[in-house]
Amino acid sequence: MSGFLSYLLQRILGLFVTVLAVAVTIFLMVRLLPGDPARVIAGVLATEQDVARIRVQLGLDQPMIVQAGIFLRDLFQGDLGVSARTSAPVLAEIGARLPATLTLAAAGMLMAIAIGVPLGAWAAARAGSLGDVVVSTLVLFGISMPVYWLGLMLIILFAINLRWLPAAGADGFASLILPAVTLAAFSVAFIARITRSSMLEVLRQDYVRTAHAKGVDRRTVEWRHALRNALPPVVTVIGLQFGQLLGGAILTETVFGWPGLGRLLVDSIFARDYPMVQGLVIVFAAMFAFVNLLVDLTYERIDPRVRYG
Repeated sequence: MSGFLSYLLQRILGLFVTVLAVAVTIFLMVRLLPGDPARVIAGVLATEQDVARIRVQLGLDQPMIVQAGIFLRDLFQGDLGVSARTSAPVLAEIGARLPATLTLAAAGMLMAIAIGVPLGAWAAARAGSLGDVVVSTLVLFGISMPVYWLGLMLIILFAINLRWLPAAGADGFASLILPAVTLAAFSVAFIARITRSSMLEVLRQDYVRTAHAKGVDRRTVEWRHALRNALPPVVTVIGLQFGQLLGGAILTETVFGWPGLGRLLVDSIFARDYPMVQGLVIVFAAMFAFVNLLVDLTYERIDPRVRYG
């Protein structure tokens, strides 16, 4: 077995164990919450018979160990259960909302990469200048800014005052712009900050000074040689940020009424829809782990010094 294949199998096994650990944890957490979920789902005016029926439907009438066994059995069969609110399969509802979340996360990530990497590299190449100070200030502002506040400000400015863009919903490309900008703001700042730090370290290396001494064009040294060698930690951050965008779009989707998994998770938590909450957290964990696996596999392409096995 080749070194790369062995490494890949180890990572896939680690991914499986991680998702399984998350599944068991969320199973225990949702059942340790105070209150009777069957009563919450049935409503205040429901009879005891209705509450008992919902409790049986959710399997809450069984001992905890039996519930855990049934949950794990269904999980290994690809069955995430049935929503207590809609009586629809959890996997089907997640599948219906997943494209909206992927679209929003991808748009935000592309925007963050397109702005953050060049901005950080430009600031590093001009370290100590006025432009570097301005970029560092903007980065600090972007990292510190609450997502929900930025979203509301963008709605007030572009949707209410200027009426250029819709305030909520998912009706075409125009509806994607404001939530994508809101979601990307933190990632732009964070990626720019990491890119600047990584590239500053590379620019201090001897081979960069040698290239300058040989008369190699400054732009060639900075953008072709220094930036490429500064990319490995940046790629790591990009992978982590994309995973966080997939699971961290909850506030953004709620503010803009975006019909994705984040909004579905909020609605399910308030409704105490155990099966849906469990299924969403497991899917978020699986997507995050898978994205990080892909990031690790790209290192060998970016950095020739990296070899698996």
